[in-house]
Amino acid sequence: MSAPRENQGTTTYDVIVLGAGPVGQNVADRAHAAGLSVAVVERELVGGECSYWACVPSKALLRPVIAVADVRRVDGARQAVTGSLDTDGVFARRNHYVADWDDSRQALGIKSLGADLFRGHGRFEGPGRVTVTRDDGAQQTLTARHAVAVATGSLPVLPDIPGIEEARPWTNRHGTDSSTVPARLAVIGGGGVGVEMATLWQGLGSRVTLLARRSLLPRLEPFAGELVAQGLGDAGVDVRIGVRVTALRRPDPEGPVFLTLDDGGELEADEVLFATGRTPATGDIGLDRIGLTPGSWLDVDTTCLVDGVDGEWLYALGDVNHRALLTHQGKYQARTAGDAIGARAAGRPVDDAPWGDHATTADQHAVPQVFFTDPEAAAVGLTAGQAVDAGHRIRTVDLDLNAAQGANLYADGYQGHARLVVDLDREILLGATFVGPGVSELLHSATVAVAGEVPLKRLRHAIACFPTVSEIWLFLLAAYQRDKETPHAASA
Repeated sequence: MSAPRENQGTTTYDVIVLGAGPVGQNVADRAHAAGLSVAVVERELVGGECSYWACVPSKALLRPVIAVADVRRVDGARQAVTGSLDTDGVFARRNHYVADWDDSRQALGIKSLGADLFRGHGRFEGPGRVTVTRDDGAQQTLTARHAVAVATGSLPVLPDIPGIEEARPWTNRHGTDSSTVPARLAVIGGGGVGVEMATLWQGLGSRVTLLARRSLLPRLEPFAGELVAQGLGDAGVDVRIGVRVTALRRPDPEGPVFLTLDDGGELEADEVLFATGRTPATGDIGLDRIGLTPGSWLDVDTTCLVDGVDGEWLYALGDVNHRALLTHQGKYQARTAGDAIGARAAGRPVDDAPWGDHATTADQHAVPQVFFTDPEAAAVGLTAGQAVDAGHRIRTVDLDLNAAQGANLYADGYQGHARLVVDLDREILLGATFVGPGVSELLHSATVAVAGEVPLKRLRHAIACFPTVSEIWLFLLAAYQRDKETPHAASA
């Protein structure tokens, strides 16, 4: 390993990582495993957005809500639910999983990876040079021999509408770190954050109104958003599709928020939460010093090298490259890029061919995602529309999940739906979508099938245990075979 070296006020490392969230930690781990010295720079909490304001706290809060909903779907068990959730207990559970927003354990984890942690705001001073400014104003300059990896994540976007500053809206951070249940909550946005926040706060006792300009979960198959909207409505959420907020006002700082809607109506709420998109956290890291535009998404090649930067030294991982704003996908990129950094540093060949050791091929073909609503929505790969747009000849296979006996045993009156998207020319799966209680546990098998390009002829030999919900695979594949044997035109 090349050790850190002091030289004229600059400390030199093989690799510098900007951002100590899960993505930054993974690239640091892989680079260190390749024998390289690593510095990790973090200006907030070590562990990043995911650990303290996104994935971890939201799922810690959602789990009690979904658990009670699951119990109520089972006769003989539903009778045991005699009260409402203990919100203090739910918030305490969340606080446990975010370690009360104390990052000391994760900071020790950076050290256990073999990396050095620098707390402060990292900014580029030039190619391979980063200055870290601590809260007390002290500065230190770091230089990278081989690579700098940007893993600074993203920030919530608030729309430019009149009164938004006066309204003091929540973002995902307030939505996951609040310990007070608003009597009335307006959630703006029908994407993943919006539907999860609506599920969560309705379950905790708030009266939630969800406003979306178009369908819910618009990047999934249309039936996913429809079933999630139905589930939210059944839980008491007022779901309004095709509605836009044109103005906000909060005349009393301690009073309610008034939302003016483009349909002429007005909505009153105690708090308003905006889940209207993300922007890259690259606005103040000195991109202009290395020939890039501050605040921009960073386009990358398959090894996550940033396009338009000479010298094969700058990498962008996770949210900042805009490929898939999902923690697990960013970690995948970080592992792959960390290995590529090690190979380039050692002068070894880089295997960047599709599905190669240093290629993030899954970013284009097999991105899994789960939304922990009630019902859950889980998908991987292409939707039918995306597959057609990409030029594939496809057939879709659709079944209600209660075709599997395991689904009926999981929940009385189980309601859910599954779709496979089949490439007719190669007879492999291009995508799969599941909506229903507990379907997140079905997703990895679909991800293996899509990423592995498993032929359907072979996939039918992967036997699902009886009686599990996974047995739906048997019925989906049988339905495809029957459809194949019936002469008619392909789907596209």
